[in-house]
Amino acid sequence: MPKAVDFRAELRRQLAIGQSQKLPHVDINAGELHRDVGGYPGPDNRMPNCCQVMNGERKSGDTIVAGKQLKSAGASLTIRYLLPR
Repeated sequence: MPKAVDFRAELRRQLAIGQSQKLPHVDINAGELHRDVGGYPGPDNRMPNCCQVMNGERKSGDTIVAGKQLKSAGASLTIRYLLPR
């Protein structure tokens, strides 16, 4: 089962890729992030943990483009992270 450290590492990896491509921002969806890390969908998924990590990585200017600003927002949570970080 994935842990917060796993979600954080994958999120940061995706942000680094966007930054290396000189993108202005990267939109990251919780469902896709969890699939990339593993364990989703499934009965023992860690979606609340995934969403908490995504919200925890937000900085000034980052915006929620889909979903709610809740720890357990669900797979629809999508955050636009501005680059560079």
